[in-house]
Amino acid sequence: MNLTIDNILLIGSLLLLISVLAGKTSYKFGVPTLLLFLTIGMLAGSDGIGGIRFDDPKLAQFIGMVSLNFILFSGGLDTNWKAVKPILREGIALSTLGVLFTAVSLGSFVWFITDFTIYESLLLGSIVSSTDAAAVFSILRSKSLALKTNLRPTLELESGSNDPMAYVLTIAFLTLVINQDQSFVSIIPLFFQQMIFGGLAGILFGISSKYIINKIKLDFEGLYPVLVIALMFITFSATNFIGGNGFLAIYICAVYLGNQDLIHKKTIMKMFDGFAWLMQIVLFLTLGLLVFPSQIIPYMGIGLLISLFLIVIARPIGVFLSLIFFKMKMKRRFYISWVGLRGAVPIVFATYPLLAGIDKANMIFNIVFFISVTSILIQGTTLSIVAKWLGVGIPEKQKKLTTTDMLLAENPKAEMKEFQITSDCYAVNKKIVELGFPKNAIIAMIKRDDSYIIPNGLTKIETKDILIVLADKPKIFDEVYRNLKSQ
Repeated sequence: MNLTIDNILLIGSLLLLISVLAGKTSYKFGVPTLLLFLTIGMLAGSDGIGGIRFDDPKLAQFIGMVSLNFILFSGGLDTNWKAVKPILREGIALSTLGVLFTAVSLGSFVWFITDFTIYESLLLGSIVSSTDAAAVFSILRSKSLALKTNLRPTLELESGSNDPMAYVLTIAFLTLVINQDQSFVSIIPLFFQQMIFGGLAGILFGISSKYIINKIKLDFEGLYPVLVIALMFITFSATNFIGGNGFLAIYICAVYLGNQDLIHKKTIMKMFDGFAWLMQIVLFLTLGLLVFPSQIIPYMGIGLLISLFLIVIARPIGVFLSLIFFKMKMKRRFYISWVGLRGAVPIVFATYPLLAGIDKANMIFNIVFFISVTSILIQGTTLSIVAKWLGVGIPEKQKKLTTTDMLLAENPKAEMKEFQITSDCYAVNKKIVELGFPKNAIIAMIKRDDSYIIPNGLTKIETKDILIVLADKPKIFDEVYRNLKSQ
């Protein structure tokens, strides 16, 4: 069956429905949801019972790029800067040096056991060198895995920020495979250009995006998420246009926005959380359709060998070498090594050799696909077990809520207090979004003269207003008082 304009919506919606319903019960059997989505795509494909023929790497790559935008942006919005700041250096080391060491060690192994050239081997190593943000965010959150001592922020920061490094290495070694007369030194300027421009663009677009979101007045609340989507794609495409790394830019931009006071932030967060799940499903279904299982079978032996080397040796080498100068318990290092999940990102990156038309492109794609599946299957199903074995997990009742958990909770407040606004208050003539209000308190209602106002971020505070504030604990009201009275 070929996909056409007439049937693509029907087939796509049926696959989406099956994926959502199947994902609801998958964890009862210990099967990662993302692997299930991938399997459904494979079953629906040309080698499966669905017989849907999809053989368009270029379209799959485009879907992958769009999906990764949403996944990385959603992950960035949910990154708590206060939690990340203490482990920022470790996260950067893992997402740069860790990726490089993993790529080189795995590439050397592939070169040793296959007939690949050194550049082809390093290309394969680069493609699977980063942990996958979609897999890590999805599995850690759906398992509600609680970890000790900033371990979870470290893992999420690494997975959200290391794709740019893997992307640069992939493009660099692909260039060397195609143009073998060039030297390795020639790709170094590309690396610095991508990372520096990407980082600066992420900060600048984050600052400008906050200004646009809070200053522009839209008539409908539902338009604010649409505005953020537009800003996200502008950040990605504009950064790529100037020669920077778009993935790095949107992640940094999202981290900045996620830690700022934004108008209708709850609506924006809800929308991106839903879109991240949708894009994960679409991405894995697409990649499942793209692969031909019959073509993977001849490479299962070599694929398993490379995958086991990556999990047991190459990933630990990358982690231990990149963290060698940091004080960290050995158990934490081992667990970080184990959460080296490979998922959709390596498969998306593996489409670049296909489109470039290099000799071993199909072999690389099939091996990468097999590595991703085995990684999710082996590592994804054992995260809780290994955390318990290493003693890095904490009881569920002690688990700290993430930014999204707290922001999206329907009834998170238990205490109420009224605040009278006088003429000498700092809050007079200020918009609520400008007050820097505590995250665990909200202005539920404003009594103004003889009427009651349900406020939003654009609502201006006036003299003689009475604010009805809800908070988690009574002591939060002291901070609320300071925010309203002075800055």
